[in-house]
Amino acid sequence: MFQKVLVANRGEIAVRVLRTLKEMGIASVAIYSEADQESLHVQLADEAICVGSGPAQDSYLNRENILSAAILTGSEAIYPGFGFLAEDAQFAEMCAACQIVFIGPSAENIALMGDKARARQFMQQAKVPVIPGSDGFLESLAQAEKVAATIGYPILLKAAAGGGGRGIRRLENADDLRTHFAATQQEAQTAFGDGRMYLEKIIAPAKHIELQVIRDQQGHTVVFPERDCSAQRHHQKLLEESPCVLISADQRAHLMALVKQAAEALHYVNTGTIEFLMDQKQQFYFMEMNTRIQVEHPITEMVAQVDLIKAQLTVAMGQPLPWEQAAIQIHGHAIECRINAEDPTQDFLPVAGKIDYLYWPVGGVGVRIDSGIYAGSVVPPFYDAMLAKLITFAPDRNATIAKMQRLLQETIIRGVPTNCEFEAALLEDPTFLKGELTTMSVNQTVLPDWLATKEAD
Repeated sequence: MFQKVLVANRGEIAVRVLRTLKEMGIASVAIYSEADQESLHVQLADEAICVGSGPAQDSYLNRENILSAAILTGSEAIYPGFGFLAEDAQFAEMCAACQIVFIGPSAENIALMGDKARARQFMQQAKVPVIPGSDGFLESLAQAEKVAATIGYPILLKAAAGGGGRGIRRLENADDLRTHFAATQQEAQTAFGDGRMYLEKIIAPAKHIELQVIRDQQGHTVVFPERDCSAQRHHQKLLEESPCVLISADQRAHLMALVKQAAEALHYVNTGTIEFLMDQKQQFYFMEMNTRIQVEHPITEMVAQVDLIKAQLTVAMGQPLPWEQAAIQIHGHAIECRINAEDPTQDFLPVAGKIDYLYWPVGGVGVRIDSGIYAGSVVPPFYDAMLAKLITFAPDRNATIAKMQRLLQETIIRGVPTNCEFEAALLEDPTFLKGELTTMSVNQTVLPDWLATKEAD
């Protein structure tokens, strides 16, 4: 059993982990930037230590300062959450060198799956279907043109080290490729310190389907029912649900078998998520693997009735998983809406400011709110705009949607604009209600229709 764990994150995920540590009787350490001194996660931790100034590169991405904080406080392990250093192989290696447990997979797995081109090659070897595209990295524009001509346009030109919707460019034809190849390569080099590129054929229209997996140090693997994450804007998720209404029990079993196959081929330890695209013929193609917990993990917890954060901690301590695969069943339907400090009428522009007034409609069966803010909180300009996640759960999808609609109507956040109104509109969209939303639906129809309604008002 760990005696003390440092949480190397902020916001709602830090709050979520700190609460779990408290319930497990494990002492906690929070890190914070100068901009987050009054944040909720700082107030909830047993200890808190400042690791730098406001900008993330000076604080939450400062590997040396975070490790120094862990050593100074006598922390035995570091929980990275998502974002920041959660998928940083170098940081995982540094933790191991300092004899501090990194609560996540091995540095080797993080590096392999973080390199999107190498991950693609590995999945091909593991007999997991991948999106048609380049084999390995693109050495030149001429090579890119040759591959694109073979698989056909449109294509996605992607940074090998990319993630979170960055380092991706859609190209419609050969002229686009010639025009944008060098600039995209330079953009990747600037953003990630890695200019290697690869390309894939665009599977569109398509659904974004992902499955959470966890594997312990004894080699036991458990895979969870899928999440439908198709409600996206420019590759950024807005709303997620589980299970997907278009996937049959046989398809689910097939996907779960593929995910287990991949995790075992990797000799993976701890939790991760394998993401697929599902085309109109309901064929599935591997897209990427996130080697961490994900923002949308609560809907899996609700549907499968598990605690993934607690399981991550127990696996990191060398204990076996608390459940067998046969115990994982679908117990209902869950939806998560991401609430961000942004203005949807201004191209979802993130907004910093102070939360003057806050009302969460807590209470009621099947309602969960994961948040790191309170009335008086300051939303800094340095980090992701997410304020909270609203999660609802009910025996069937219609009841879950109705519960979420009520939650959005009752939620009050004053001081910064939010996307609550747009999320409510998304829940009323006919395509969403039929379960047929694709990754392009928000940009193509839902958002333009909502903006037109706003202008008419």
